[in-house]
Amino acid sequence: MTGLGDGIPADLFGAFDRYERAILDNDLDVLDDMFAPGTGTMRGDAAGLLVGHDAISAFRGVRGGVPPREIERIEYRPLAPDVALLVSVSRYRGGGTGLQTQIWQRSDGGWRITAAHVTGRATALDRSVWRSVGDPLLQGAWEGPLHGLNVAVKDLFAIKGYRIGAGNPAFLESARPEATTASAVADLLRGGASLRGIARTDEFAYSIAGDNAHYGTPPNGALPGALPGGSSSGPASAVATGQAEVALATDTAGSIRVPASYQGLWGLRTTHGLVPRQGLLPLAQSFDTIGWLARDGEALQRVVDWCLSYDGSESTESVFGESGDDLPWRFLVPHEVMDAVEPDTRAAFDALLARLAASDDPPALRRVEIGALDEYHEPFRTVQAAEAWRNNADWLRAHPGATGAAVAERFRLASQVTPAQESAARAQLEPLRDRIQDLVRDAVLLLPTVPGPAPMRTADGARIDAVRQATLRMTTPAAIGGLPALSVPLLTVPSQLGPAPVGVCLISRPGTDIALVRLARRLAAVVR
Repeated sequence: MTGLGDGIPADLFGAFDRYERAILDNDLDVLDDMFAPGTGTMRGDAAGLLVGHDAISAFRGVRGGVPPREIERIEYRPLAPDVALLVSVSRYRGGGTGLQTQIWQRSDGGWRITAAHVTGRATALDRSVWRSVGDPLLQGAWEGPLHGLNVAVKDLFAIKGYRIGAGNPAFLESARPEATTASAVADLLRGGASLRGIARTDEFAYSIAGDNAHYGTPPNGALPGALPGGSSSGPASAVATGQAEVALATDTAGSIRVPASYQGLWGLRTTHGLVPRQGLLPLAQSFDTIGWLARDGEALQRVVDWCLSYDGSESTESVFGESGDDLPWRFLVPHEVMDAVEPDTRAAFDALLARLAASDDPPALRRVEIGALDEYHEPFRTVQAAEAWRNNADWLRAHPGATGAAVAERFRLASQVTPAQESAARAQLEPLRDRIQDLVRDAVLLLPTVPGPAPMRTADGARIDAVRQATLRMTTPAAIGGLPALSVPLLTVPSQLGPAPVGVCLISRPGTDIALVRLARRLAAVVR
C-alpha cells in the first residue's frame, strides 16, 4: 500500500494496514479487535446488515478469508475529532474489484471500525446455491399465467438432458442424464415460467439445517450468518436473495417449511400425493411431497392456481372443487406446539393472536390438544429411516465414505431399522393420521412453523442437532396427516444476529391447497 496513505494520520493508516493484513490472513483475533466493541457496531454487504460486535464476529468465523487482493486507492475524510471515513478500492489478483467504506473512531488510544459496508467483486456463480444456472437455463412458454417468473429447481427433479445430483458429487458423477422432464417442472414451463437453474439440496434431502459438506452452506437471504434451512436450502436461498422468483422443492419432514421460516418466505407443502412425483428422486415415499417457495403470497397464488388446477396441470387432478370455496375463518392453536417453542417465538405468536382478535375481521380462535409431539415424531422417524435406507442402500454400499458425516450417521441409524420396528411404527401412524385429519375437518391449525429463528452457522453440531429434533417434532404431524401446510413470514423475533423471521404455519384438510393460500393471504392482510 505504498503511497496510498497521503493525508491519512499515521496511526489511522497503521490501523487500516493491520486490518487489511488480518483480512488476508483470516486472523480472527485481530479482526475482532479491529471492530469496536458493543452493540452499536455495524457491518453490511450485499447479504444484509449485521449489528453488534458479537454478530459480526460470528459471521466472520464462518466466512473464511478473502481471496488475495491489493488496495489500489484510499480516500480519507475527517468527520469529527477522532472520527474518520475511509473508502478503499480493492483489486483482486483473480480479477475484479471491490469497495470498502468504513467509519473509524479513535478510543482507548487506538483506531477501531464502528461501521463498515463492503461491496465485493461480482460473482459469476455461487456454487453453494446453484449447481447449474442460466439466463434462463430453460425457456418456458412465451406466454401464460406464470410468464415472468424464474424458477429455481431443487436438485432432485429430472430435467431432460441433465443429471440428478442429490447434493452429492459422487452421486452426480454416477448418474445418467435424464430422458424426460419431471411433470412438476414441465407444468411450470408450460405456464410460462422459465427455469433459472438447478439449485443445491442437502445430501439426499436427509437434513433440515441447510448445510452441505461438499458444496458449502447457501446464504440465508434474511439473516446473514445464519443457517438457511434445508433440505431445500439452495432453492430457498435463490428466492430469498432475489436470484429467482419461485422455487420448486420437496417437503418430507419440513424441507419447504423450515427454510421458508428461516428466510422469511412463503412455503407450501402440498397435500400428499396431489402433485405426482414422477421424475423425483425419493427420500421417503410415505411422506415426500412437492411444493413451492416464493417471496410473497401473490406469486405463490399464481403458481398454485396454475399448477393445481385442471387447466394448468396435465399431471394433477382438479382440486378447484375442494379449493373453490374458502376455508372457514376458524383457527385451532395446539397447546403442545406452543409449549415446545422458544420463549421469544411464543411471545411474538401470542402478540399476533392478540392483533388478530382485536382486528376488524376477527376469526374464531380456540386452543386444542393434538397429543404429545413425540408420539408423532418417533414412528415418523422410524418409517422415514426405513424408506430412506431402502431407496439408497445399494448406492451407499457401493460408495462408502461418499457422504458427509452427519448424513452418513443418519443413514447408519436408518440401516438398523428392522422390519418389525417399521411395521410397528406404521401401525402407530394410522390413529395419529386420523386424529390430525379430524382436527382440520372444519377448521385450520395455526402454529409457529419452527421453534425459533435460524441457528447461527457457527453453532456446534450438538446445538444444530437439538434444533433439528425440536423442529421435526413440530413439522411431522402435518406430514403424517398428508396435509397441506403453508409457512407465512408473519413473526419477527430477536436473535444473536439481529431481528429474525419466524414463520406462522397454517394446516388444512387434504385437497384445499389453493384455498389455503387464499386464507393465508387474508390472514397476512389482517395482522400486518
